[in-house]
Amino acid sequence: MESMLDIYGLGNAYKAAPQKPAIYPDPVAELPSPENEEDSFQSILDAAMGLVKETNSLQNQRQNEVIRFELGLSDNTHDLMVAQQKAAVALQYTAAVRDRFIEGYNTLMQIQV
Repeated sequence: MESMLDIYGLGNAYKAAPQKPAIYPDPVAELPSPENEEDSFQSILDAAMGLVKETNSLQNQRQNEVIRFELGLSDNTHDLMVAQQKAAVALQYTAAVRDRFIEGYNTLMQIQV
């Protein structure tokens, strides 16, 4: 039993570490405030396309890490897991944005003129 890792000591180390409050930017505050609505829609669409490009990049990085690990070029499972988690979160976020965009489009289409 002596060879087991003392997990309770880790909790004490965590409490002793200085804690910084997490500062998350307000997504609404980051949206540009253009003078006309055409610029606003264009900027939102550009941001969404940037999100798709970033998600694609993270998916490619994940695939490269998997290939490197499978070929034996890397034995670092930490980098592999980080790449997989980043890609998964980015894909979930992109799918959520897409779903909200489609929901907004359907709402607009139901408006009677």
